[in-house]
Amino acid sequence: MPGIEDHSGEVQATLAREMGLSSGRVAATLRLLADGNTVPFIARYRKEATGGLDEVQIRAIQQRHEALVDLERRRQTVLQSIEGQGRLTEALRDRILACGTRAALEDLYLPYRPRRRTRASVARERGLEPLAMRILSQDLRGDPGQEARSFVDAAREVPDAEAALAGARDIVAEEVSIRADVRAVVREETRSRGILCSAAIPSKTREPTRYDSLQDARQPLSRVASHRYLAMRRGEREGVLRVRIEVDEAWLLQRILGIVGAVLQSPWHGDLVAAVEDGFRRLLVPSIENEVHREVTEWAEREAVEVFAANLRELLLAPPLGARPVIGVDPGLRTGCKVAAVDGTGRLLGHGVIFPHTGGEDRARADFLAMVRRHRPAAVAVGNGTAGRETEAFLREVLETGEIRDVPVVTVSEAGASVYSASDLAREEFPDLDLTVRGAIHIARRLQDPLAELVKVDPRALGVGQYQHDVDEGLLKRRLDEVVESCVNRVGVDVNTASASLLSYVSGIGPALARSIVEVRQRQGPFRNRRQLAEVPRLGPRAFEQAAGFLRVRGGDHPLDATAVHPERYPLVERMARDLGLPLAALPGNAGAVDRIDPGRYVGPEVGEPTLRDILEELKRPGRDPRETFEPLRFREDVRRLEDLVPGMVLEGVVTNVTAFGAFVDVGVHQDGLVHVSELADRFVRDPAEVVRVGQRVQVRVIAVDVPRRRVSLSRKGLVGT
Repeated sequence: MPGIEDHSGEVQATLAREMGLSSGRVAATLRLLADGNTVPFIARYRKEATGGLDEVQIRAIQQRHEALVDLERRRQTVLQSIEGQGRLTEALRDRILACGTRAALEDLYLPYRPRRRTRASVARERGLEPLAMRILSQDLRGDPGQEARSFVDAAREVPDAEAALAGARDIVAEEVSIRADVRAVVREETRSRGILCSAAIPSKTREPTRYDSLQDARQPLSRVASHRYLAMRRGEREGVLRVRIEVDEAWLLQRILGIVGAVLQSPWHGDLVAAVEDGFRRLLVPSIENEVHREVTEWAEREAVEVFAANLRELLLAPPLGARPVIGVDPGLRTGCKVAAVDGTGRLLGHGVIFPHTGGEDRARADFLAMVRRHRPAAVAVGNGTAGRETEAFLREVLETGEIRDVPVVTVSEAGASVYSASDLAREEFPDLDLTVRGAIHIARRLQDPLAELVKVDPRALGVGQYQHDVDEGLLKRRLDEVVESCVNRVGVDVNTASASLLSYVSGIGPALARSIVEVRQRQGPFRNRRQLAEVPRLGPRAFEQAAGFLRVRGGDHPLDATAVHPERYPLVERMARDLGLPLAALPGNAGAVDRIDPGRYVGPEVGEPTLRDILEELKRPGRDPRETFEPLRFREDVRRLEDLVPGMVLEGVVTNVTAFGAFVDVGVHQDGLVHVSELADRFVRDPAEVVRVGQRVQVRVIAVDVPRRRVSLSRKGLVGT
């Protein structure tokens, strides 16, 4: 029996055809992945091999290849199993080899799978299979009742002719329900024209629930929204809803009878109809419904994960304030506001507590002013939790009264801050500090560099997902790790200031090497160049190749170490500098000199135009941060509580989450408002991500405010683009 490797060419050909790519590009990408290269490294530094595929395309090739290999592995298992039973014919082998989906393959294998004890297997044990074959034959001759009497056998628990026919019908019901062609028809009908129905379970819905809108809901399965489907299934798991897929049974039964060759004039016709109807309702519909539910669940989970991934990417790539000192404030009422000052590298300079909301305003004012004058921050970051708006207003007034007008007060999301503060990582960083002080440090650092700080928090705690607790944990973790890895490597990492958490996402590094890098840095001082990374234990040539281009050594002794130029291309850049008559150090950042370089002179077997274009662009703007420039958002001063909102009011806010049904916007009242997808623009919007993104500043109009339920409805109609 051929192995998986014998079919690698077929798998690659299928992959190339599905992706619309040449087989050479697909084969090269798969070779690079098989050799242990990371997706960011391949996308950035191996463009000639892949033909310039980006990360999304490379990951799609990787994932689809895994699925095709799994299918091929299952195909070989099925062939071996059937062959081992001595039942593998050439025709069956050809059909199995032609299967393009797992469902089609399993349908063909179903009659040959080891079966549990069923009504049909019991009937076979009682010797009733010949009678079942008579029913399936639809012979125009014979008398079912008379022939059934010959199968009566008290010892085998077949007391009469009717019992014999009933057992034979059980066999027919099972045989029909496992036929591949029958299952294919029912599956396609269920997928394409099935009606998804959800009904309330009365005993569980006497009081209002979050699923009220889903009670007695009916809609075509093919048009159900992913978030709505996941909500239905959650309601089902909680015992509040009953969910089923309704199909046109009468039409399907006629189709099945046609497939199995029912003959109206046959004396066996009535038994065949009864058997088909029984097998359809008892065996086929539940099996196919479960199968289709699994398919739709997988689709809905992938949709939810992609929504989460897109939001997470925007959150991680939010504009940073940069390496400038910041005072972070974790607001509070009774327990006071924790204040922490950090320098441009995030190092803690000092901390304290002020009580501006419980009668200690004067002392709080004096203490805060003293901290500002001592540490001279570039900004004050205030968490948006309880008392956040009140604290923000108080601190802004303190700065204005103290004539400190060049220090903006910026609201920073606290989502995930408490998770970080109580984590092992936070305890390791600040073992002697209270978790609330750690929270203030986290808020300050999040303003300085959201990416560097947010990698320390479980993405699921960041509040940007959609039904993330209902999806497969493995799928979610893999996708979110991919997003973090992509963002970290896109921005690049300063090897001398990055935390182990941030370094662990660098291409080729991982948690163990990240800790080793930090330990070497703490023991020997800052790295002076990329070559010194060779001194890190277990960081060998392979890891160096994958990581070096994404690690920055700023202010080191090699001018290219602060850029995204990979060390393997240093000789090429040195040659460019020589040809220009310039020292190497004079080339990075010298746009005029770079413009004089003719890339055609340097094209070679290993370096093509794509890589040369990247190198020249990097030399023009070395170490450029791809993130946007930071601009602080200032909420409306007279709107701080939900009760302050009035329908018709126009406000500026920031998008905090994008889902399939709309976007949530923070307008500064401690409760995000929902802009439903129908209110996102003056035109029809199918996907909210088309018009908004997490972190985007938007103008919205208040439509409705429900204070008891803490719900705010917003609209962007008439405001888009203003």
